[in-house]
Amino acid sequence: MKAAVMNPQDGILKYTAWAEPVVSSSDEVMMEVKAAAIKNVDRSIASGSHYSAETGNAPKARIIGSDGVGFLEDGTRVYAISMDGMIAEKAVIEKSRMVVLPDNLDFLTAAALPNAVIGAAMGLRFKADLQPGETVLINGATGVTGRMAVQIARHCGAKKIIATGRNPESLKALLELGADEVISLQQSDDSLLAQLQTIHNQTPFDVVIDYLWGHSAELILSSLKKQGSFTPKTRFVSVGSVSGDLLQLSASTLRSVDLHLTGSGLGSLTRQHLGKLFSEILPEMFQLAADGKLIIDTVTVSLDQIESVYDLAVANGKRLVVEIK
Repeated sequence: MKAAVMNPQDGILKYTAWAEPVVSSSDEVMMEVKAAAIKNVDRSIASGSHYSAETGNAPKARIIGSDGVGFLEDGTRVYAISMDGMIAEKAVIEKSRMVVLPDNLDFLTAAALPNAVIGAAMGLRFKADLQPGETVLINGATGVTGRMAVQIARHCGAKKIIATGRNPESLKALLELGADEVISLQQSDDSLLAQLQTIHNQTPFDVVIDYLWGHSAELILSSLKKQGSFTPKTRFVSVGSVSGDLLQLSASTLRSVDLHLTGSGLGSLTRQHLGKLFSEILPEMFQLAADGKLIIDTVTVSLDQIESVYDLAVANGKRLVVEIK
């Protein structure tokens, strides 16, 4: 079969022939792959730089991609995860890690959706425990996952959704996706801090979903600070660190704010959370997308183009999806 294979020793991706996978247990099944998205996490896993990579052994050449959509041998349309690579004509998947797709959901949308849903819904539902009627601030909302978080927060009944970002056109598009107010990060620290404080004083941030970390997260945390008065509880959930892995957090902020600071990622989620991802969240989100109530934009390429587009920078909140015909 044909596949997209990365050799971490030289960092070169190749479209090449590769041995077909083999079903080795009753818990597995073969899938004919029709589409798979390329995400940053796929690139880091393929290069051996992801935090989940094994240590002590040199990473070996492998098929890239961690999830995708396609047909089972009986014709059932499914989304599934494969730790042995997915951007290939065939993949072996675990029965417990697949979701049947709605008949009216196209493969390209279905392939693009899950990673953004995981980065948005898991933080909103499990780590923040978002409740109807609450106010949500999404920091760094112009990317694929941030755009998804805006839509899911609206679906979950958020009373007010504030979104931050740098690109003016992308910020404007967030208003059409469900954001009530947008904040540009391209302003002075004093102006940004004042704007955050004004909004927080009027409608306190119940939940902050953060995809940037770094300096903008510092300013958001500073905006919560009060001078000795009682404060509303804010659940701050770190999901990404696009702006850097470190920040400075004042101890006085922690002492003056009812703050719950946590993260949402593979290591912070439980087996029960992951079980609900497959049994509840993904089926619900796939159906919303099939009904036109959840939108994700894609840039599509064919498998035989993979070498030339692998490092393509896809802007404006779109997901790169490989179509396998």
